[in-house]
Amino acid sequence: MKKIFLLFAAVMTLQGARADEGMWIPMLIGKNYEEMQRLGLRLTKDDLYSINNGSMKDAVLQFAGGCTGEMISDNGLLLTNHHCGYDAIASLSTVDRNLLDNGFWAHSVAEELPAKGVTALFLQRMEDVTDEVRQALGNAKGEEYNKKFAAIRKKIEERNTNGGKLVANVKDYFNGNQFFLLIYKRYTDVRLVGTPPKSLGKFGGDTDNWMWPRHTSDFSMFRVYADENNQPKDYSPSNVPFRPKRHLAVSARGVDEGDFAMVMGYPGRTNRYEVSYGVDLAVNVVNPSIVNCRDLRLNIMRRHMDKNKSVYLQLTSSYSRIANYWKYFIGQTEQLKRLDVVNKKRAEEDAFSQWQRTNDKSVGLLGDFAKIYADYTPYAKHSVYYNEAFRAPALSRMAAGLKPLYDAYERHNGKLSEDTLKKYTNIAQSNYRATYKDYEMATDKELFAEMTKLYYDNVPQSQHPAIYKTILKGTNGSNKAVYTVYTNTVFANTFLTDSNRFNSFLKSPSFSKLKGDAAVQYAVSFVSNYSKNYQPKVTSFNDQKADLAREYVSQLMEMKKGKKFYPDANSTMRITYGKVLSYEPTDGVQYSYFTTLDGLMAKYKPNDDEFDVPADLITLYKNKNYGRWADADGTLHTCFITNNDITGGNSGSPVINANGELIGTAFDGNWEAMSGDIAFDKKYKRTIVCDIRFVLFLIDKMGRADNLIKEMDIRY
Repeated sequence: MKKIFLLFAAVMTLQGARADEGMWIPMLIGKNYEEMQRLGLRLTKDDLYSINNGSMKDAVLQFAGGCTGEMISDNGLLLTNHHCGYDAIASLSTVDRNLLDNGFWAHSVAEELPAKGVTALFLQRMEDVTDEVRQALGNAKGEEYNKKFAAIRKKIEERNTNGGKLVANVKDYFNGNQFFLLIYKRYTDVRLVGTPPKSLGKFGGDTDNWMWPRHTSDFSMFRVYADENNQPKDYSPSNVPFRPKRHLAVSARGVDEGDFAMVMGYPGRTNRYEVSYGVDLAVNVVNPSIVNCRDLRLNIMRRHMDKNKSVYLQLTSSYSRIANYWKYFIGQTEQLKRLDVVNKKRAEEDAFSQWQRTNDKSVGLLGDFAKIYADYTPYAKHSVYYNEAFRAPALSRMAAGLKPLYDAYERHNGKLSEDTLKKYTNIAQSNYRATYKDYEMATDKELFAEMTKLYYDNVPQSQHPAIYKTILKGTNGSNKAVYTVYTNTVFANTFLTDSNRFNSFLKSPSFSKLKGDAAVQYAVSFVSNYSKNYQPKVTSFNDQKADLAREYVSQLMEMKKGKKFYPDANSTMRITYGKVLSYEPTDGVQYSYFTTLDGLMAKYKPNDDEFDVPADLITLYKNKNYGRWADADGTLHTCFITNNDITGGNSGSPVINANGELIGTAFDGNWEAMSGDIAFDKKYKRTIVCDIRFVLFLIDKMGRADNLIKEMDIRY
């Protein structure tokens, strides 16, 4: 109990708080309230988080499992990023009706389009369950800890689902020193309402991604539907628009430098308590390996997407996800080096070790970190190339999805009971369906050949799967033609590339058919090699690291009793607060806090994949037809920046002013602060926001969707 008390004290103390850094727990945000008021907030504590009454938390939701969205009307209207809705928009598009390229606006609810697979998750309440969890865990470590945590988590979650009507989730905070139960309602009937053309929603493409100045209209609109009692229900024509407990009013008054700005959302993952050994491994091994794989993968995909519009629509969502974090890892590595984070971490660790010695603590903790990283480093690259190279082609993933069936046959000498067979064929069918949508033959064949060679070239040969003996047949592994020949052989001798043949196999499966399939042979060799020889090393490393990190964070909090700590992001709702703020990216350069349509048009390149714009926008710009959405200076502001602390998962988060009004939607971070998931930098960290007036302008003037303008509560 002593550790829990120290943790609680660290969370509650206000000394050392910094307005712009921190991803704070909503249930405890009242402890930050004085600081937020000092910065300008005019809401009450209950306005921010309340169980009994509608609060800001009820206007914010987790969108599609990995982004954030906000309610902007009392009729279920939802705003998020264009890149968050990208997959749904692409899935609803065809060559003949290309919503992605041309944009889409529903001028009535009858025109709204069901977005299959998109969900909206609303937080109902949070509860601290630390005492119950820690009592169940005792002093367990490693695999035993994981088993006990899984058991107590399941127990707590099952008693809080209200018969399956709610989603219950127990999450750990502060590296396993504190635990919260989060209760949600999940709505599954979500429909597309509006999106600007891709040329605006992704304006700037990969070139501008993670960069400021920015001019992207990164937004899309959906609507959440419910049954007649406002409860979750799968899609039905009888469903009605959801009525949220609270929605955000929209401010069309604009922002000035220094204005209060608050972000609520679902940040994905940060690792700010990482030790120097982990940062060093990321900079020198993991990140460069990811970038190397994705460089090649993206180049291959882009060539095929450029040749055929249907291929483009099929692969564009996957391409965008891969490209986003390809550039992210480039930027993170660059900034970690520029900020000398490894050496700064080492200096902090030296101070920590000195404190341990002074306070009669065990001084072996950092030495234990050093040992597990030294043991794991020889296999770190293998882990990356297994996931980023071997699993890049859809065929590899489809074949790997048959491994559970393959293993079941092996365990039972090639004969399975009807029930067992049904169990594993269902798994195979599910895996296949999830992947087949990404299969495009020409693209996949090139990926298969190139990634097989890339794996060979970069993973130590002593760690290679046995299939390379078949692939190379005694030839030189650097000979590219060898991989092309092998790829052609695999694709000519598999039933996986044809859904009809795959379904036919499932109707009459046999071990001999499975073993005789060339793609299955390839995948089984890779998966078996990794799961038997290297996955245990990865698991052991992660378990040991988690044990050490739990103790490290606990002792850090004890060491710095006067500092206000916040937990790493873990895909749960957080609040961050700060202000609208410009910055200097380098000596002699000053970046303004906002951009305008003038700047967007200065970047305009006709017929360019990244910087083209629709003819309608050019006309509106030439006529300066901005309507009521222009700034007081007469220009149309497109984006602005704040010093809020966000990360992936915050995409689509509402940016809220001192009155609790929506002023924009967060969509990116800036290049100079790409180290932020590991090391926050107060000088450079910025959140890039799509100005809500730019959103309203495009809805009004380009979408001519006056119905949506009238639906929102807009403050002028």
